[in-house]
Amino acid sequence: MTEKTAPSKGTRPEGATSEADASRKVREMFTQIAPRYDLLNHLLSLQLDRVWRARTARKLRAILDRADALVLDLCCGTGDLAFALQKKSKARVIGADFAHTMLVRANAKSATDTGGAVPFLESDALQLPFADASFDLVTAAFGFRNLANYEAGLREMQRVLKPGGAIGILEFTEPPAGFFGDFYRWYFRRVLPKIGGAISGDAAAYKYLPNSVARFFRPEELCDLMRGVGLQNVEAAVWTGGTVALHTGVKQ
Repeated sequence: MTEKTAPSKGTRPEGATSEADASRKVREMFTQIAPRYDLLNHLLSLQLDRVWRARTARKLRAILDRADALVLDLCCGTGDLAFALQKKSKARVIGADFAHTMLVRANAKSATDTGGAVPFLESDALQLPFADASFDLVTAAFGFRNLANYEAGLREMQRVLKPGGAIGILEFTEPPAGFFGDFYRWYFRRVLPKIGGAISGDAAAYKYLPNSVARFFRPEELCDLMRGVGLQNVEAAVWTGGTVALHTGVKQ
């Protein structure tokens, strides 16, 4: 059995003493690993990250099939979820992230139509430069966990969402105890940081990854927080042996 660490108010990279400090350290971390980010995502997940994003797009297809829909993908990194959402979509998709080097790569991929042209902008997910009720769908894939304040992040996502609009948060989670769960934790905590550190040149970033997942909400806990800020029809779909979950909710 593994001990569940109580989820924090927000991410706290090693040495962070405040929310502002945590945000700064996260931005610096992703700036550092940007050159090898896509390679490591695909390598370390055994290409399953592509499957998870495609499945997320299918789950949200009802909104994506609307020509009048506007979609915001937060903490978009190099844009892979934004591209997955845009693919065969009638909606307009926008990506946002606060790490400039990630967006440089996202824009380069968009220019080559890797997954359909998507505009990207530099923005902090806790202080979005959008008016209230601007979007029909707001998503985040493997980035919500890195926010310095989770409740504030949800409230900001909800603020820019239209009434009746949806939120979709794809995140890692810890699988239950057992052979697969124990193997996953061994790989995630022992093997992944070594490979990630060696290829990216930033061992701390790939030590942070499993630590942040261990401290993050379990699916039912994140669903409770989503309900707590007023979202309705909240549910979590858990995939791949309990290692990832798509959390969805609708604005009242």
